[in-house]
Amino acid sequence: MAPLPPAARPPRAELHVHLEGTLEPDLAFELAARNGVVLPYPDPESLRAAYEFEDLQSFLDLYTAGMSVLRTEADFADLTRAYLTRVARAGVRHAEISFDPQAHLVRGVPLDVVVGGIAGVLERSETELGISTLLIASFHRDRDSADALDVLERLLAMAAPIVGIGLDSAEAGYPPGRFEAVYARAAQAGLRRTAHAGEEGPAANIRDALDVLHAERIDHGISVVQDPDLVARVVAQQVPFTVCPVSNVRLRAVPSLAEHPLPAMIEAGMLVSINSDDPPYFNAYLDDVDDAVTAAYELTRDQRAALAAASFRGSFLAPDRVAGRLAEVEAWRTAGE
Repeated sequence: MAPLPPAARPPRAELHVHLEGTLEPDLAFELAARNGVVLPYPDPESLRAAYEFEDLQSFLDLYTAGMSVLRTEADFADLTRAYLTRVARAGVRHAEISFDPQAHLVRGVPLDVVVGGIAGVLERSETELGISTLLIASFHRDRDSADALDVLERLLAMAAPIVGIGLDSAEAGYPPGRFEAVYARAAQAGLRRTAHAGEEGPAANIRDALDVLHAERIDHGISVVQDPDLVARVVAQQVPFTVCPVSNVRLRAVPSLAEHPLPAMIEAGMLVSINSDDPPYFNAYLDDVDDAVTAAYELTRDQRAALAAASFRGSFLAPDRVAGRLAEVEAWRTAGE
């Protein structure tokens, strides 16, 4: 199917994307050559062919290996610029980008190198590409929470331009409650809080992310439908959920889009947005996700506009900026009448 032109898509926010997960094979090989890194694949095509995953862990193994090419500020800048340039063509007007500081520190890459490379591009993204951006530091739930707290303190000490924190990586066996102190410190520092929960774990993880971590937003959260009381609660409170339907299918959290709980979540009145997660690994940037969801569920223009509006309502943008973006969505919706 040929991609739709930008005007055929509603303006929207991308709230769930991992910067390291936007590394395209071609760029990976370019950076590998620049830094003298030998990848375990002969060329970009063979690397892309390896993007068939049995589960979340099989993806994480390859995802972590790919980071080995990221060494300098220029590398992180090139990665950030490539993602934003691509999604500018997808109708993205605001992006809240997560990065994994621990994944780079354990490789010996200094924190100021990582943050400096990313932030330098984000500072110019709205002027150059028309995309406002916010940066989120995500911590690995399968590492010790004390390490996450230490990294958070280092980010605060260097006045890193982060709007909030997140929690990602393998969910099974790593309940949210282990990171209570990290989230309390983030709240004390005035940072916003989101957390992966209910991707491969039970609905109880979503409840703990809300009650123990006091998360303001839930990433993935598809197991919420297992708990009707929890569904009623998040509908009443309008807790934002950043759902990644193509990612969920590719990582086998659900068998197919037809069996994905997204329609049920929307029908229940939840505040749900669609997102890409790690686009090259799943061959789906946000416009591709939009195409897939629109086709699978036969969405009307009004329904697509509602999803786009939910992405801005679920963002960490200031209220006046949200209002401006919502006006853009409404203009797109009414242009089709």
